[in-house]
Amino acid sequence: MAWPVQFLFRGLRTLGLVLLYYVFSMGITFYNKWLMKGFHYPLFMTLVHLGVNFCLSALTRRAMQCWTGKPRIILTWPDYLRKVAPTALATTLDIGLSNWSFLFITISLYTMTKSSAVLFILFFSLVFKLEEPNPLLILVVLLISSGLFLFTFESTQFNMEGFIMVLLASFIGGIRWTLTQVLMQKAELGLQNPIDTMYHLQPLMFLGLFPLFLYNEALSLSSSEKLFRVTELSPLLYSLMTLSVGGMLAFGLGFSEFLLVSKTSSLTLSISGIFKEICMLLLAASLMGDKMSKLNWLGFAVCLCGISLHVGLKTYYSKNKTPSVRQLSSKSSELQLPLLRQNGDKCEDSAADDCNDEEEEQEISLH
Repeated sequence: MAWPVQFLFRGLRTLGLVLLYYVFSMGITFYNKWLMKGFHYPLFMTLVHLGVNFCLSALTRRAMQCWTGKPRIILTWPDYLRKVAPTALATTLDIGLSNWSFLFITISLYTMTKSSAVLFILFFSLVFKLEEPNPLLILVVLLISSGLFLFTFESTQFNMEGFIMVLLASFIGGIRWTLTQVLMQKAELGLQNPIDTMYHLQPLMFLGLFPLFLYNEALSLSSSEKLFRVTELSPLLYSLMTLSVGGMLAFGLGFSEFLLVSKTSSLTLSISGIFKEICMLLLAASLMGDKMSKLNWLGFAVCLCGISLHVGLKTYYSKNKTPSVRQLSSKSSELQLPLLRQNGDKCEDSAADDCNDEEEEQEISLH
């Protein structure tokens, strides 16, 4: 294949993967916000999403097993409870609080506040020694923090309860993605493939969220005519269908992120995520009626500079890193996490092709 044709093919493939990622990422955000207008049970919605994700993950694993002829990994109970449970609990709280916040805040405020998750990812990556300290990281923190402050300052649609929920979700998200990276980088567990990770996480996530659902929504939901006290079959089927669509969007988001990273790079995903934030805010202002002042837009621009600087630093250090450095991704609204093969893991010349394939499989992103 001639070089121009090959370059054009790769460009079109990358564009297609980015657009697929945008469809699922922006689609699930707007879809959940729309659903929350008439269905005020975010925790139950999240439980349905987890159930759908588990079923789709199981079916995908089965299809992969039939295609490759190799059995998929199944963890033992001791490893499952000791090593997967902390990640599952953090993931449950992150997703649950994020969905819950849609009852109170606008999409624009949600998008900006979720962008602060990179601060907590940086913090916990330093705590767990997944990233080396760097003075420029202080500048990243200051830019994102000040940008978030300006964006929420004197906002006419600001809601403190929803803001705290998203900020807490971002904090827990920092723990979540750090633990996820540690979990997926343990080669002895065999969870490098995101489908296997999703399959093992969903049951514990469901069990972790269920007590909170019982405390907050079970009594109200049991008397709701939309579900448990339904008088006709059609409204019940409609509710279950709309909830299941959100679950399929959530699964599609995680899978589209994996495709984009495995076929391109984590940098492509990070840059695409920055542009997605701009599209989200513009769509929220035009379609959902979110109001943003000039000061809010200035805060968004400052925050965007901080995120862009972090992407630039990540790119620089990934090219010049030592074998001990492991990098985290910077994106937030629906966050991504690349797992980069360390330079110290050398490959023999006779197995170079196998090593390249293995490197692609280890660049994984999860939502």
